[in-house]
Amino acid sequence: MIDHFGVQAADVEASASWYLQVFGPLGFSEAVRIPTPDGPVIGFATDGPPAFWLSPLAPPADPAVGARENHFAFVAPDRPTVDAVHAAAESAGAQVLHAPREWPEYHPGYYAVFLRDPNGHNVEAVCHH
Repeated sequence: MIDHFGVQAADVEASASWYLQVFGPLGFSEAVRIPTPDGPVIGFATDGPPAFWLSPLAPPADPAVGARENHFAFVAPDRPTVDAVHAAAESAGAQVLHAPREWPEYHPGYYAVFLRDPNGHNVEAVCHH
């Protein structure tokens, strides 16, 4: 289970718009916006406290390591919602890494779509039945 997580974005506002459009079918909304000198830090929620945060891109602690792709999954209540995320992603011009399908190699009933977000992260909407 994910309590909360955050990622850095090269353009927080553009990324926030993308997440609100693509994951709107999951009930995403902007819950908190904290201004900083480098740009806003934005917290998103579906209900309850923010569980997903975007913050301005910071230089890597070790420039030799460089940027890394993050992967995170958002819970969908059912398969039609996963399909709605896929449709919203296509409408937004997002790169679809894997169209919605069942992934039995994970477990029976694992149904997900995998997408590339504007910052190069591998993001997913998944239901488990």
